[in-house]
Amino acid sequence: MNISNVGLLLSQSAKRNPDQIAVAAATNKRLNGKRVYDEITFQQLNDDTNRIAAGLIAAGARPGMRLALLVKPGVNFIKLVFAMFKANVVTILIDPGMGRKNMIRCLSEAEPEGFVAIPMAQAIRCLMRSRFPKADFNVTVGRRYFWGGTTLSQVERLGDESQKQNGEFITENSPEDSAAIIFTTGSTGPPKGVLYQHKNFVKQAEEIRDYYQIQPGGVDISGFPLFALFNAGMGMTTIVPKMDFTKPAEVDPQEIIDAVNDWQATQSFGSPALWTTVGRYCEENNVKLPTLKRVLTAGAPVPPHVLRRLKSIIADDGDIFTPYGATESLPVASISATTVLNETAALTERGKGTCVGNRFPGMESRVIEISDAPIESIEETKELPANEIGELIVRGDVVTREYVTRTDANALHKIKDGETFWHRMGDVGYLDDQERFWFCGRKGHRVQTSNGVMFTIPCEAIFNLHPAVYRSALIGIGSEGNKVPVLVVETWPEKRPRGKIAENQLRDDLYARGRTSELTSSIFEILLIKKMPVDIRHNSKIFREKLVIWAESRVKLPDAK
Repeated sequence: MNISNVGLLLSQSAKRNPDQIAVAAATNKRLNGKRVYDEITFQQLNDDTNRIAAGLIAAGARPGMRLALLVKPGVNFIKLVFAMFKANVVTILIDPGMGRKNMIRCLSEAEPEGFVAIPMAQAIRCLMRSRFPKADFNVTVGRRYFWGGTTLSQVERLGDESQKQNGEFITENSPEDSAAIIFTTGSTGPPKGVLYQHKNFVKQAEEIRDYYQIQPGGVDISGFPLFALFNAGMGMTTIVPKMDFTKPAEVDPQEIIDAVNDWQATQSFGSPALWTTVGRYCEENNVKLPTLKRVLTAGAPVPPHVLRRLKSIIADDGDIFTPYGATESLPVASISATTVLNETAALTERGKGTCVGNRFPGMESRVIEISDAPIESIEETKELPANEIGELIVRGDVVTREYVTRTDANALHKIKDGETFWHRMGDVGYLDDQERFWFCGRKGHRVQTSNGVMFTIPCEAIFNLHPAVYRSALIGIGSEGNKVPVLVVETWPEKRPRGKIAENQLRDDLYARGRTSELTSSIFEILLIKKMPVDIRHNSKIFREKLVIWAESRVKLPDAK
């Protein structure tokens, strides 16, 4: 069936299983020691989203109007996203984990025509009115105070009246219509607003459903709120656990364990940071999660030790999958923990990069010669043979067309090919003889020294094998083309060296390890850090730009001695 609006995926799920729980969100309450959840069925969710969509239009919302959604994860968040999809407005979705300063800048750049938001966000909008001059259509989710606009309750009443007069709300739009603006993580430069069309979302849901053979009726513990949108479209129950979604690494593991057990969850999606925390807790306390058949984790390369630990915790016939992609294009490829642990992990540990698997059926990919300049046409590219490192470009229905903020980035990331285009992922790596992509790091993170190029992921793997190392980051200091390679290391908390003697011993061990490989023998200095700065969304990707600034004041370059 050709779906013109991603909101209609929810309508399909409601027709198929109207009484199934669509969303259950953990509250602060407990009953007999168990967490209490706010629950809503697929039929109720579909009815509510139709009512709100009709109410938004009755209140003055127009197709294509940009509305910022600032609501905490939970039933209302999912309800409002689908309602706004159905109303054919463009929803600006922004991660509060990026911090207030970045969030306000991104929202301002997106030029919202209104806010659907909690009272605190509406108050900030009023205080910073000059940053949002077009924001005249405002809906408060909760109590409205001194600002204008309407409330969600009033919108729902308007929707009821509209449907009584005009019949059940009907969604009408084109698959090419704009659906949302979602921001990149900002771990390689300022966050950019990516424009999603309805067809992008629909194709994403179809690709994920078919590739992983996801069936209606399953239960997913959602460690990343946006994934709940796919769940609803696939007929999966979404459980929103009690956690701070801006800090997944700091999750209370027992909350995830309880959610899995309370709901007999069959699936979960979360960042590597979340699963590192939960996995270690389960291993240390001999906890098993036997109902989990499928764990999806994405947002950064997933170390083999995380996959190995999770594999021992979930169902014996279950597996972990690491879908690879980006905000601009997801999913691109995927690989299972079984394949990683049996085939590719040993090569990763020898500096061959991280294998992210074979591409999804609807995706085309090529590895081309690395360039930092814009590429206007595909004829200007040089495709590289298998096993040669270059930059990855992709084409397919899940690939978004453009950035609508920081629009200068369009020239650097899009390549015309007739009536279609390729997206430059900004990642470097190679395709092997099985056409699997091996990720070797971000293009902007490669270290160009006077002796050649060093790629982050292969080099870091050499050091990550040390039992004290939690993660490491290769950075370059100095002038372009003449960078000095420096390694920054974060240890496991319990392995952190105490005192200068222990620190020097660890560094000596790491220097010795680096000299065992041609990839890392030229590293100039090794620095220890208590905690790496990480990306704003998944808290998993190392924020190397910040690390460079931190390291520059601590490293004396060779020519300064």
